[in-house]
Amino acid sequence: MLHWLWLIPALPFAGAFVLIVFGPKMAHKAVAIIGPGTIAVSAVISILITYSFITSPPPDHVFVQNLWTWLDVGGFHPHIALYLDALSLLMTLVVTFVSFFIHWYSTEFMLGDEGYSRFFAYMNLFVASMVTLLLGDNLLLLFLGWEGVGLCSYLLIGFWYTDPVNGRAARKAFIVTRVGDTAMTLGLLLLFTHLGTLNIQELMHRAQQQWPVGSTLAVWAGFLLLGGAVGKSAQLPLQTWLPDAMAGPTPTSALIHAATMVTAGVYLIARTHALYSIAPAAQLAVAVVGTATLILAGFAALTQWDIKRVLAYSTVSQIGYMFLALGVGAWSAAIFHFMTHAFFKALLFLGAGIVINACHHEHNIFKMGGLWKELPVAFWTFLIAGCSLAGLPLITAGFYSKGLIIWETRAAEHGNQTLWILAVIGVLLTSLYTFRLIFVAFFGEAKTHVEHKPGYSLKVPCIVLAALSIVGGFVETPRFLGDIHVFTDFLHNALPAVVEGHATGMSELGSELWVTLAFVIGLVVSYYLYMVKPSLVEALTAPAISKALHRFWFSDWGMDWLYDHLFVRPVVWLARIDRNDIVDSFYDGLAFISQVFYRGLRTTETGRVRWYAAGIVLGSIIFVAIVLFA
Repeated sequence: MLHWLWLIPALPFAGAFVLIVFGPKMAHKAVAIIGPGTIAVSAVISILITYSFITSPPPDHVFVQNLWTWLDVGGFHPHIALYLDALSLLMTLVVTFVSFFIHWYSTEFMLGDEGYSRFFAYMNLFVASMVTLLLGDNLLLLFLGWEGVGLCSYLLIGFWYTDPVNGRAARKAFIVTRVGDTAMTLGLLLLFTHLGTLNIQELMHRAQQQWPVGSTLAVWAGFLLLGGAVGKSAQLPLQTWLPDAMAGPTPTSALIHAATMVTAGVYLIARTHALYSIAPAAQLAVAVVGTATLILAGFAALTQWDIKRVLAYSTVSQIGYMFLALGVGAWSAAIFHFMTHAFFKALLFLGAGIVINACHHEHNIFKMGGLWKELPVAFWTFLIAGCSLAGLPLITAGFYSKGLIIWETRAAEHGNQTLWILAVIGVLLTSLYTFRLIFVAFFGEAKTHVEHKPGYSLKVPCIVLAALSIVGGFVETPRFLGDIHVFTDFLHNALPAVVEGHATGMSELGSELWVTLAFVIGLVVSYYLYMVKPSLVEALTAPAISKALHRFWFSDWGMDWLYDHLFVRPVVWLARIDRNDIVDSFYDGLAFISQVFYRGLRTTETGRVRWYAAGIVLGSIIFVAIVLFA
């Protein structure tokens, strides 16, 4: 069964190829079979391989499938090879499974769009690239998948390219992530130059053997790879592209923000954990970046009125939790939250898509209201996902994964109380903006008539993901709730166990109680402000300082303004003053010479055949004379 591994990326690639070549001439039903169908088969194969991997594990719990040699130049011979261990298997399983439900949802959501086949071609290519990234045996193949998801994100964000806003958002995502990709490329070159291989496992082994803890080269490599991860996963300071990516179709948002592109950075750091273990400064930077991002994104989400932008900032914040876990050495906890986040965040976006379609493509939550009666399936599934995002205690998956991260932020060797306090504040912010969204959009007075009711292709994926948003957390529970460790036991051969520090003055139960208190405070405050006394919100935001702070948070803490003044305007200014430099003069000279010759030759085109004949004869005489007398 493990030898079928190559089919997992091959089938989506094949589906994308068929849809690109033949899709425009296909009926919508055929496209709806090929697009989601290839992902469904990949998901089934992933499930079968998972079963085989668990029941009959390969030697050392690792399976390598060499397909062919990519290059063989001067001793450099990277393979097209797939590497399967518990980490890559789990992430591949989640990606294919969640992606299938997003594809299924898209068959109805995108129905009637003139780019129907093109959309599924891009989506299939996206999934294929992500799986290639996850299964790549070496950093070169990983980088190929990495750039593939970057390209597909550009194509999908700008899918409705006739709208300038969409095109601008797609270019922004492409350019901003290229900044991180440049850093990652330098990191790969540094590793290859000093360690002589791009095979990930061999690379990590050599790094630990040749570089001591705190080595300058290891720290630089860790920071450069972090730069790539920050770009793809939309962390500070390169998070600005992700909220604008909401310009794309809603299924695109679900795919990018749930289980694919934005988690690529999390996978990269987890896969290279051995490097970060000998570069403590770089690992600390991962934790600091994640913590700062989850706090700043939480405040930004509180001010948004676009339903999809609220969810976008929540994604930035939750990825911040994953980075925080990686930074303190809680590797398995980060991947646990990746899994639960994939379930509830995909569901939130799919539910938002139903709401937007039903409300005449309205995105403003303050123009909705009263939707819990009109859209019961969307409401209940959205509520479950929102509670999982906020961390409803004991019931939802998000409570267990986020609670584990927060506890290990305090208890792990590299954790500390400051990071723990900020993580708990993040829970409070998440609860505030999540229930603000739910109360405003689904309760109160209806402000928009519901036009379109969802069909089964929209509702069934939401119901399945809602179930997973609850049961997905029970594979890893704290000591006082059964002490189940199925998830970390599965990953222990791929990721090291967390090294416990000295969490004095608090137990795991105490940490979970603080997390629960933060959740409850956020829920109660949101309920009071947006259900009991909404006039208080206007009173709180009326003062000038409150308005200024609101604008500041709404604008993503002024990051776009900062980048515009630091980078965009100086480049435009230099381009304007340098528009007549000597380089342009050279090419202008070539153009002028071409124009002179053109004008000269143009005068010979008279249309008089006798002159043409005379010219031919004269040319022949001159040629013969040169041959005879030269």
